[in-house]
Amino acid sequence: MMKVAIADDDPIVCSSLRTILCATGTADVPWTATDGDEAYAHYTSGPAQRPDVMLIDIQMPGTDGIETARRILDFDKAARILFLTTFADRHYISQAMALGARGYLVKQDVASVCPAVQAVMAGQIVLGADVLDKLTSPAPARGEAANGRHVDAGLARALDSLSDRECDIAALVAQGLDNRQIAARLFLSEGTVRNRISDILDKLALGNRTQLAIVWLNSGR
Repeated sequence: MMKVAIADDDPIVCSSLRTILCATGTADVPWTATDGDEAYAHYTSGPAQRPDVMLIDIQMPGTDGIETARRILDFDKAARILFLTTFADRHYISQAMALGARGYLVKQDVASVCPAVQAVMAGQIVLGADVLDKLTSPAPARGEAANGRHVDAGLARALDSLSDRECDIAALVAQGLDNRQIAARLFLSEGTVRNRISDILDKLALGNRTQLAIVWLNSGR
């Protein structure tokens, strides 16, 4: 069974999520934390304390969720971070996903947590409907590509340079499909998909597939 750790400043939320994950047989919860420093200390205390998926709230006392995720990903680049928060703010979403988080959900339907965790574990990117609405709505201003709010002219040109097949793959990445699912959809091998995604990231000067998903969604293609 997978292990899921939870960082949320509300102990009741931590307890409720633990109950849901354990009672449904979705995951074991080795630990919870009510602030970012505590979460980071747990995560880095040893391999046995390292969860398969890390649920993190955005606003917490002391070190917030964004900085906590950044520190965890600096420590463990393979960490699977799933943000679960009440804040559907575009800036928070862009920051979170630009870090390389595997998903962002708004706390509205707790029933979505278990399938979201399973999807992240399977290698998918998980974005709630409210989050997708924020990302695909028109950006408030130009000149803000660094935080993911829109696609600037240089990145737009790089997107235009992608082949039709690369565009197909990028679109499926943005839908949250993993390499196996993309390969099956496009009748390619997983190795080919992996190599094509690597080529796409190089062309767009991006660090990971999560950033690719955000760029593709923001491009309106």
